[in-house]
Amino acid sequence: MKNIAGEIIVVDNNSSDGSFEFFQNRFSEVKFIWNKNNLGFAKANNQALKIAKGEYILFLNPDTIIAEDCFEKCISFIKTKNNNCAVGIKMIDGKGRFLKESKRSFPSPFTALYKLFGFSKLFPHSGIFSKYHLGSLDENKNHEVEVLAGAFMMIPKKILDITGGFDEDFFMYAEDIDLSYRIQKAGFKNYYFAESTMIHFKGESTKKGSLNYVVIFYKAMSIFVKKHYGKRGRLFSFFVHAAIIIRASVSAISRLLKLRSKTSKGMTKVDKGCTIVFANNQQEFDEAKKILEESGRKNIFYYGIESCTNSLPGNVQLKRVKEIIFCEGKLSFKTIIEMIQLTDGKINSQLYSNRSHGLIGSK
Repeated sequence: MKNIAGEIIVVDNNSSDGSFEFFQNRFSEVKFIWNKNNLGFAKANNQALKIAKGEYILFLNPDTIIAEDCFEKCISFIKTKNNNCAVGIKMIDGKGRFLKESKRSFPSPFTALYKLFGFSKLFPHSGIFSKYHLGSLDENKNHEVEVLAGAFMMIPKKILDITGGFDEDFFMYAEDIDLSYRIQKAGFKNYYFAESTMIHFKGESTKKGSLNYVVIFYKAMSIFVKKHYGKRGRLFSFFVHAAIIIRASVSAISRLLKLRSKTSKGMTKVDKGCTIVFANNQQEFDEAKKILEESGRKNIFYYGIESCTNSLPGNVQLKRVKEIIFCEGKLSFKTIIEMIQLTDGKINSQLYSNRSHGLIGSK
């Protein structure tokens, strides 16, 4: 929130991991809402929206890392459009790989068909077969798009006063598609803003390959279609239900094969290769190293923060490296995000926080 007058509201959907005990005496400037039940993504965000006072509202997932200048850049961009647009940004996963859901089009029977039968993967840059993820649009350039990701949606409050917040009929998934749709219907625009990048670790609420994810996701899509497409959505609904059956079957078979593989091979051994730690000082390295060793890591090496700016030092042999630990502090989040992208998705990356004495990453 540097250089920005604003507020932070955190809504917890009945976490069972000790979050309340951990946070109750920390971050006094943050407004916490502690729900006694899991109300779902839409309802929880709307709780915060009802008490938010800002001119701009940012819906932000908790499993994200943001560059220090991200908010200033996004607000400046929205102002160039006379506050008549909503903005989403470029997202990468914990390995630095671009997340296709950063920019999307509205679902249609044909986009569902192409996705269902794998044409979108075969032709990832096609304007036809990969239309859902707008594969023909350059991920490094700003574009007007149809759908923004709920993980990061910055919207002027004046737009939300007209459209309302998230539709609470959606428990999780597709509520961002629905809100994006209503923003356009109200005469405003959605933009994919490529000039700022964030890490979205994702996948903890429901694992991508799980049956639960498949059912929740496609049911949410079905709600959207019935709401906005009416009779025209019957064909789409057919594909949605076909997708649930096919994807659920594939998911069940995949889990069975993985289970058999683990049983026959025994316990998975720790991956080979070294772990390097970009630390602010020796003490910080020792703290991070202790956590790593307790989780089975070996071959852990220390690199000083001063050895890197916006690039990995030349003496780091990436072929030998299995994992990189970035210690935030002197190294900005913006620089860390830039460096993670340089690994081309081949190396696991984690961040060490000296304030919580913990590591966070996709694994």
